[in-house]
Amino acid sequence: MKNCLVVDDSKVIRKVARHILESLNISVSEACDGRDALNQCESASHDVVLLDWNMPVMNGMEFLQQLTATKAAASRPKVIFCTTENGLGHIKAALDAGADEYVMKPFDRDTLESKLQIVGVI
Repeated sequence: MKNCLVVDDSKVIRKVARHILESLNISVSEACDGRDALNQCESASHDVVLLDWNMPVMNGMEFLQQLTATKAAASRPKVIFCTTENGLGHIKAALDAGADEYVMKPFDRDTLESKLQIVGVI
């Protein structure tokens, strides 16, 4: 079974994402900010990270930069930014920093499933 780390400071978003991912037969771990997520990535392996941009403690971009700096591309989980930031500059910055895909909030099951297929998780 594939696994996903959902990183978002909103408990509601984490719950919605969990419900969708579990319906796709993906196990789910949760983190409330980038620092928590980085700690979890150091102690466990994940196939994909669903990552919010705007969070306290460590934002999504800071998390992605540190993850990329510490993990080789082959061992790094796929990263899908999931955020309300929809400007082309934000999307380009995320992809340039190493994100594999980008999805806008609010998202639904079909959209998330499509992005997971694109990055090769399902």
